[in-house]
Amino acid sequence: MPSLYRRLPRIAAGCAMVALATATTGPAWADPAPAFEILLQQVGASPTAMEAGALQEAAEARVRQARVRPNPTLALDVENAFGSGPFEGFGNAETTLGVTQDLELWGRRGARVDVARAEAGALALRRDLAVVDAAGRLALVYAEAEAAERRFHLAEEALSVTLADARAALTLVEEGREPMMRALQGESEAATARASLDEAQAERDAAFARLTAVAMLPTPVTSIKASLIDQVPSAAMSGDAATLVVRVAEAERETAERQIAVERIRARPDVSASVGLRRYEAEDATALTLGLSLPLPLFDRNRGNIDAAQAELRAADARLLSARQDAQADRNAARARLSASASRVSATDAGVTAAQEAYRLSRIGFDAGRISQLELRVSRVALISARNAAIDARLARVRAEIDLARLQGRAPFGAVQ
Repeated sequence: MPSLYRRLPRIAAGCAMVALATATTGPAWADPAPAFEILLQQVGASPTAMEAGALQEAAEARVRQARVRPNPTLALDVENAFGSGPFEGFGNAETTLGVTQDLELWGRRGARVDVARAEAGALALRRDLAVVDAAGRLALVYAEAEAAERRFHLAEEALSVTLADARAALTLVEEGREPMMRALQGESEAATARASLDEAQAERDAAFARLTAVAMLPTPVTSIKASLIDQVPSAAMSGDAATLVVRVAEAERETAERQIAVERIRARPDVSASVGLRRYEAEDATALTLGLSLPLPLFDRNRGNIDAAQAELRAADARLLSARQDAQADRNAARARLSASASRVSATDAGVTAAQEAYRLSRIGFDAGRISQLELRVSRVALISARNAAIDARLARVRAEIDLARLQGRAPFGAVQ
């Protein structure tokens, strides 16, 4: 078999090159990411949380501004001066210095303050929701980075196992116990495993870059030491307490309701009082002036704004109803997904144990010549698939915990806020 023995050295060299490339894969140094619990303590500094906090501070400032009375108006009027005849010059002038103040009758200031307080309350809840969302995003990015790292290590192991199987097949070919095709198949499978490893490395590096950005770390992450996907979520809370989303909708409805009162008060006359001191130059005398002013509601009774506020209240009622319905459905679905994901993790772990034993027995049988290379390949592929399924199950459990935590107003794997 001269042609066979001419190809065997090239096949062996190809396997050796793949093995060398595998040995040099990965960074020579590692900067592990802090544990998720440590990163969670800094979630309030995330851009979304800081934005929500700034908006809430702005709303509190508007509450303070709403309590302030309007400024008085100071006016100086000069009459009967610099005219003709007896009004020539300034001798018969009448000068009035007056102050006008808006009285804010009908509870204008109180209604304005109530609306500002309601808006501030809604934005405070939105700030809490933003912190919870930021914590959920951090947990998801952390878990995805950890899963990507595990898939990379799994791809390394898969390549190592594939190379070992290819070498075993090559030995059988050299001994004449297997045809040349088996060695070629082994070389092809090793090349495919190497390509899978390169893809897993790219996914891992991208996941690490996302984690570095989301966690706002000063140095790039190159490894994860503290596991998150292996953590078992605490027991789901019982009860039907309103979620943050529902509470935000309730606060926005309250704001819309109070806005109606503001618009109704604006339809009433805006009364202003004035007091002044008038100087009569001709008589060398002074006198007080008193007055009240109010617009006549003949044309504008603010009906359009009142109707608009009432329509906005109906829209807020609809949003609140929708939020309550969605929250109930989402809460039940999240609990079901979390329970199912826990069962799936247990099942996949059992599948990994069974696949490992099946591959071990297949390798023993292959080395003894009792089973074919195809059967060995099937058991190897089943083992790799089982390990990937275990990673996917743990990632699904993290996602289910993130969804349920958001509905319960808490950080994933953390306490209720």
